[in-house]
Amino acid sequence: MGSVFDEKDFLACCGSTKFAKEMVAAGPFSTHQDAIHAARNIWFNKVDVNGWLEAFAAHPQIGQNPSRDHKSPTFAQWSKGEQSTALSTATELTLQELLEWNARYREKFGFVFLICASGRSTPEILAELKIRYQNRPIIEFEIAAQEQMKITELRLSKLFSDKADTAPAIKPLSTTNIATKAEDRVNIIGAHLTAASGAAGAKPALIPNRTRPPITTHVLDTSRGCPANGIEVRLEMWKDNQARPQFGDTYIDGWILLGSSATDKDGRSGQLMNMVEALVPGIYRISFNTGKYNPDGFFPYVSFVFEIKESQKWDHFHVPLLLSPFSLSTYRGS
Repeated sequence: MGSVFDEKDFLACCGSTKFAKEMVAAGPFSTHQDAIHAARNIWFNKVDVNGWLEAFAAHPQIGQNPSRDHKSPTFAQWSKGEQSTALSTATELTLQELLEWNARYREKFGFVFLICASGRSTPEILAELKIRYQNRPIIEFEIAAQEQMKITELRLSKLFSDKADTAPAIKPLSTTNIATKAEDRVNIIGAHLTAASGAAGAKPALIPNRTRPPITTHVLDTSRGCPANGIEVRLEMWKDNQARPQFGDTYIDGWILLGSSATDKDGRSGQLMNMVEALVPGIYRISFNTGKYNPDGFFPYVSFVFEIKESQKWDHFHVPLLLSPFSLSTYRGS
């Protein structure tokens, strides 16, 4: 028979009501690792954006004590203990600076700066806060969710240790598939996150691994009302460091082929470039062999040239093409 916990126990581990209810429904758990596995699945796949925000809001700012009327006294007690190292290493000056940066962070992102503070000093936390402040909101929202999961795992260990003399070791948090629902959730969050941009080219801390190449495309045939299958696609990059390509000039040797493919039955091309975390800033060209797809059409081929800045190298660029016999349109999606 596994250990039996109620919603209050799981609320002490994570301030999301949805998380607590789902954990009770998934239990009882035979082992500590069973609980960890269930917690990861529930947090990343079942708790919606409002549940994430509810969990974030349960935390006090780093350097402050939890509210006395917190819905879980155990949560407040654990939170205070996790910040003990930070508080013991703080000075009046660093606490004031931490307070100011916490306020800046909340104003930019709309939620409290969240970090697994156990064993971290105030200078360490302050340095991490300044780095993460540079992130784009969608990235920072995911990082906060990962930090919440680290805190939850730590507290689940404490919860189980109350029921047994020893608790099994916690396996490192796997970030695989963490980002699968990020964009949908951030669309819902809307006004809670601002579109403020970070410092140019700064790599977000703990950025989730990409699950697809950073440049992708999708072609739809509007005349037939279906995806365009079998269109050849080429992706190239401008490698001439001496001069940028200019309108009206003819270029032969400046473009380097990164990859080519053909659209499938869903109108999506195969992999056009290597799976990399950071794009090389520069000028790219993506071309579609529309003439071969429709010999009677108006366009023998279509090319789009675009530049990726240093500050955009962590972004994803999606180039959809809407194709009809006599018109086309495209836009960049990310």
